[in-house]
Amino acid sequence: DRRLCDLFDIEHPIVQAPMAGATTPEMAAAAANAGVLGSLGCAMFSAEKLREVTHATQALSNRAINLNFFVHDDPEEDAGRAAQAARRLQAWYDRLDAGDMPEARPTHFPFDAILCEAVLQLSPKVASFHFGLPDEALVASLKQQGIVILSSATTVAEARWLEQRGVDAVIAQGYEAGGHSGWFLPRGPANTAGTMALVPRMVDAVSVPVIAAGGITDGRGIAAALMLGAAGVQIGTAFLATPECMASDAHKQALLNASGDDTMISKAFSGRNARSLVNDYAAEMDAVTEWPDFPLMNTLTGPLRGASAKQGKPDAIALWSGQAVGLMRQDTTTDVIERLVAETAAVLGQARIQ
Repeated sequence: DRRLCDLFDIEHPIVQAPMAGATTPEMAAAAANAGVLGSLGCAMFSAEKLREVTHATQALSNRAINLNFFVHDDPEEDAGRAAQAARRLQAWYDRLDAGDMPEARPTHFPFDAILCEAVLQLSPKVASFHFGLPDEALVASLKQQGIVILSSATTVAEARWLEQRGVDAVIAQGYEAGGHSGWFLPRGPANTAGTMALVPRMVDAVSVPVIAAGGITDGRGIAAALMLGAAGVQIGTAFLATPECMASDAHKQALLNASGDDTMISKAFSGRNARSLVNDYAAEMDAVTEWPDFPLMNTLTGPLRGASAKQGKPDAIALWSGQAVGLMRQDTTTDVIERLVAETAAVLGQARIQ
């Protein structure tokens, strides 16, 4: 299946995941130069910062780059919930000497006309979105310039919704995936499909290429996704311990020491469901169900996460990680990709029916 390679003008049907707060120009450029789709997580960027980081990446590679944005709903500002969260967090602020707690305010801004104008000026090969799609007029302007549009779906209903609104490919994000779940349509608690179950159903439901994501960290996972009908894969956790990654040393070491049994999903870091490694903070706050909305909660925990990382302690860092973390290795971005490609070729070459 060459659809993704042709769509992105890449050599291997792999997307280096756009992890906000972790990706760097060096990571995205190294991935692109290795023949896959390099990505930048731009959810925290102003238009000025977006231009700066994209230009830095383009100076290191002339290959296809993916710029990724969040399109979350505006948070409901609930003073009571914010005050309750602040009371719960104060002991952690004291424990880590994290300074004064900020007011609950947005730190991530959804894709808007200002960011769209910057993207049109930068003209990347791909623009991708998490938590749905931006306004139809913004999507239309990107597509009119020839920019390829991707977005994440966690259910078949979401995949169909995205296809109807013109995406060029859908990212099938399984329950195993690290970081924030990209769900955006109302769903019941049972709609938490893993990648293995989600991908073939999504492939059957939409005509655009499906990119498998979640729990894929080696060539066996890539080969399995391709056999399920995916046109390619998106991989994030495997790149988090690379020297090109912006994650703290404490985060990287925790990942390298972890197994697949060490992750959990929690709202306690950002106010929205996200998978991370279990640490003291996440375990202590797991029973709490009511937090300020994303990204307000993200602001409240920011100094905690920063202090924990600065002190080299994983206790209160948001240790984003997928469930396949136990399979990752400490390599450069280039080495990770070369290994993934070689492993996939070896597995597919051995595949046969007994």
